[in-house]
Amino acid sequence: MKIAVVGPGAMGYLIAALLKTKAKEDVWLVDKRAERAKKLNDRGIFVEGSSGEFTAKVNVVSEAKEAGVCDLAVICVKSYSTEDACKDIKEMVGPKTSVLTLQNGVGNIQILNDHFGQERLIAGVTNHGATFLGVGRVRHAGKGDTVIGNADGKVLGMIRDVANILTKAGLETKISKDIQSVIWSKLVINVGINALTAVMRLHNGKLIEYPGTRELLRGAVHEAVKVTKRKRIRLNYDDPVQKVESVCKATAGNISSMLQDVLARKRTEIDFINGAIVRQGKALGIPTPVNEALTNLVKTIESSYEEAVKLPC
Repeated sequence: MKIAVVGPGAMGYLIAALLKTKAKEDVWLVDKRAERAKKLNDRGIFVEGSSGEFTAKVNVVSEAKEAGVCDLAVICVKSYSTEDACKDIKEMVGPKTSVLTLQNGVGNIQILNDHFGQERLIAGVTNHGATFLGVGRVRHAGKGDTVIGNADGKVLGMIRDVANILTKAGLETKISKDIQSVIWSKLVINVGINALTAVMRLHNGKLIEYPGTRELLRGAVHEAVKVTKRKRIRLNYDDPVQKVESVCKATAGNISSMLQDVLARKRTEIDFINGAIVRQGKALGIPTPVNEALTNLVKTIESSYEEAVKLPC
């Protein structure tokens, strides 16, 4: 299968490398920066961690027309770049191309649906951890389930093919008939962890070791659960707070994607995670003070990278 992976970040690197090395597929990575794309073509993608240590040589292009129409496009860009990515890859998407999103947060499905139509869209989440180590270098920080599904709940041939290929690549994949529940279940976990790690500069596991961060984690999760209940979305676990805290323990040494962004002084996905809970809460008349505070703090950090106080040497 000819597969385009859109987004040269940690998860994009990992998925492209695994699809090429483990599943032996025809993989094309899209990197809008031509100079970096050339380096990736020359060097390949180096992977270390849970999948072992290896280098994968994939086709890297800066423009979609260089690759042509693909059978599958896997969207791995940050959520705030989804709209631009849709425009950038139009020449890769033909009448029979499927588009798979494995992004964080909520809102991506609607954007992709608007551009490509529900009939070709596959939504999903992955619980694999990936840490960006530099251009062409990624650490597979931890394994987990990947779940995909069609928005209408139908299980058609292409989605089975995609699940089989991802599983062959080492990303064990299940198919869900209620993918919205899966996406929101992951969102609630991210709401409790990502922003707090970014503000406090802590590994996931440390959040539950301090009374202050543990209390904020629980507050953010409780607010998110109120929103999901009002929206009549079923979560995939009975006790959301216990679930988030167990994820903190299981991924204790992980550096969350949002903390990685802050440490690299990059824009974060806060608007699509805690910010999404704030927007939904306002629309539904549900107060979300903890999520609003976390959103404002992360956005302030983003805006003040150059002004952060540094001690004199």
